[in-house]
Amino acid sequence: MIDLEDFRQIVADELDLLPEVFFKDLNGGIIVQENVYLHPDRVADDLYIMGTYSLNASGRQITLYYGSFAHTMGNADREQVRTKVREVLRHEFRHHMEFLSGISGKKSLVAEDERSLHDYFAMRRK
Repeated sequence: MIDLEDFRQIVADELDLLPEVFFKDLNGGIIVQENVYLHPDRVADDLYIMGTYSLNASGRQITLYYGSFAHTMGNADREQVRTKVREVLRHEFRHHMEFLSGISGKKSLVAEDERSLHDYFAMRRK
């Protein structure tokens, strides 16, 4: 796994590839935190959160968790990390764009995430 500085550079490079409209009203920006973020409702220590989209008093922001990437990606090379960063960033930006557009319901990413979490619990509690 690459170090934190390289991770931050990959994130910056991937952000440069996105159209400016993605950043509309993302006033909290994109944050990279060093910590591991385990899902609080996990069954075991096997459900890592790689990124979040949040709305709070400070505004809207995307956070990526370097520690979660480092823990789950082990000996991944730079290109493997870049691919996962791209996937997670675009996932979080989709949350942002859906929020701005007022998209909700069964076909939203929030609903898709809930279904994935439901599947996780169903598989782990058998």
